[in-house]
Amino acid sequence: MRSFVQPDVVWDVCFPLNCLNGIDAVMNEFVTPIRRSLDGVRRRDEIFIGSRNPHDGCEWIASLTHYVGNFNAPLFGIPPNNRLVMLRSGEFYRVDDGRIGEAKLILDLVDLLRQTGQSPVPHVLGNEMLYPGPATHDGVLPGNRDRGESSMQLINAMLADMHEYDPETYSSAKQTGINGYWHEDMLWYGPGGIGSSYRWAGFQKDHRIPFLTAFPDREGGNRFCEFGDGDYAALGGWPAMSMTHKGEYLGVGPTGRKLTLRVMDFYRCADGKIAENWVLLDYMDLLDQMGVDVLAQVRGS
Repeated sequence: MRSFVQPDVVWDVCFPLNCLNGIDAVMNEFVTPIRRSLDGVRRRDEIFIGSRNPHDGCEWIASLTHYVGNFNAPLFGIPPNNRLVMLRSGEFYRVDDGRIGEAKLILDLVDLLRQTGQSPVPHVLGNEMLYPGPATHDGVLPGNRDRGESSMQLINAMLADMHEYDPETYSSAKQTGINGYWHEDMLWYGPGGIGSSYRWAGFQKDHRIPFLTAFPDREGGNRFCEFGDGDYAALGGWPAMSMTHKGEYLGVGPTGRKLTLRVMDFYRCADGKIAENWVLLDYMDLLDQMGVDVLAQVRGS
């Protein structure tokens, strides 16, 4: 791995690791623990795309993957269950002269806890499940790369209109319908703690309304990277959102605290609409900001 990574790489990871500086720290605190904990670990990439990032002019790669192995030793403070697990991960890599110079990764540790029977969220609104790959089975090095710009334009237009919403109905302009951004049979794959939903009504019920009720003043749009590649697009913010915790969320009552949220989104577009959306959110970090020490709870169980 060292031959593919710059010695002074900056490797940002989800809570509890956060920022690792240099290849030695990456190997010792990230790579080796995963190899030690997940026996026989292998990657299974569902999306693997790349293009130029307009925010810095550099080439980036984005991947939605699972680390598959037998969970036989503790990982980042999470006790093992000695069974097969599939640890999902969203990953962005900046490539400089053929080597990784910067990385940002969100491992879905909340979902890993669910797989081991230790979910920190008492009630999940959507369906918690293994992330499927794209329905078209073409997410790894997709063709039709010339469509990447139009895919990203579609996503940016959708997000611009989604930012404003009616506080009574939680609706936003131009999201659905004949001229809407989203396909009628859209699939929204949410992270551990939220679960996945089908069609706009399911997305509203299972994620958007609970989220906006808890964080009505949320502000987004902060991004370190965004690009399209064929019918796919990816974007991420570190953090992407800032907000005030004003209502119950993930089983935690309102704290009034100012919070931030690290976000990664992967999209598949079809016929000018968004067909699928895979979402990685650093909910371990969010829960920590809300005053919930998930790892301490796990140790005490």
